[in-house]
Amino acid sequence: MVFALAGSVAHAQAEAADAPPPPSYAVNAPGSPMLAPVPAPGPSGPAPIAGNTPPATPLQPGETGPRDYRIGAQDLLEIRVYGIDDLKRDVRVNSRGMVTLPLIGPVEVGGLTSEDAEALIAAKYAKDYLQDPQVSVFIKEFTSQRITVEGAVARPGIYPIRGDTTLVQAIALAGGQGQLPDLNEVMVFRLEAGQRRAITYDLIKIRSGEIPDPKLVNEDIVVVKREANRVVLRDSVFGDVINILNPMNYLPRW
Repeated sequence: MVFALAGSVAHAQAEAADAPPPPSYAVNAPGSPMLAPVPAPGPSGPAPIAGNTPPATPLQPGETGPRDYRIGAQDLLEIRVYGIDDLKRDVRVNSRGMVTLPLIGPVEVGGLTSEDAEALIAAKYAKDYLQDPQVSVFIKEFTSQRITVEGAVARPGIYPIRGDTTLVQAIALAGGQGQLPDLNEVMVFRLEAGQRRAITYDLIKIRSGEIPDPKLVNEDIVVVKREANRVVLRDSVFGDVINILNPMNYLPRW
């Protein structure tokens, strides 16, 4: 198997080396192909944001996205070497952060970003097998991402997420709403440039379709607050019932 892969790699590199270089022309020289005009760049800056759009839907600078994400156990990676289809693999990271690739064997990618993994794999192929290999690592499944759901939900805790997960889905992961939730002010705390930013969402409007259901990102913390007025009322009623049923309250006081 190793010899077959090495032969196909050598054949692919030989074909690339024997290919004639593309013809060069002086710009606008007689007989040279006409160059299409370069379109003028459009207006710069972010597009206008609709008034009813929640601020957490797009990723902001400093947030954890695919480029910043660090590969973890059980992530599914698609690894390609440009021009050599026999080296393409879909591999799942094992519990030790390792993947096994043709020719170079086990490679430790756990804790690396996709760009770091590309550089590491390319270096290993370049050492003994390929000349200037171009490697791409695409993370197909993000199984190491996690979110925290806390507050007035049925099962508060830390939950792993795979792929895109919205706020409504996160509440469902935690068993749905708990007792006395304030669904008008559900808080999402997001890490940005080393600091937590709080974003407030109206879950009732999201459920009714009035505003979009925002996507969560790795390490988001969702807090469902309890309605203060209802909590005070509940505690007051419980206190009155306990006082009525407590026999110690009917003993004579000296």
